[in-house]
Amino acid sequence: MTDQQKAELAALAAMSDDEIDTTDIPEIPTDWANAKRGVFHGAVKRQITLWLEDLDDEVVAWLDANYRNEGDHHAHIRQALREYVRHKTAGP
Repeated sequence: MTDQQKAELAALAAMSDDEIDTTDIPEIPTDWANAKRGVFHGAVKRQITLWLEDLDDEVVAWLDANYRNEGDHHAHIRQALREYVRHKTAGP
């Protein structure tokens, strides 16, 4: 930090809040009428125990063959189950 920048910061620190000019700073919106709840929240998850030993050897072998380097079977199992549920709930 330059000496000039340090001096400016020291001058600001010495001022009261009322003395600092904030007219170039946009106001924080306080109207939340159009706000939407849950837009940025991910899916709610519930923990269950599913051991890879509970799955058929064919399924585990496929996961290993396709996702061996990624290491986390959980995400792929979740995705497969989501797709299955979407397929089943879409109807015939």
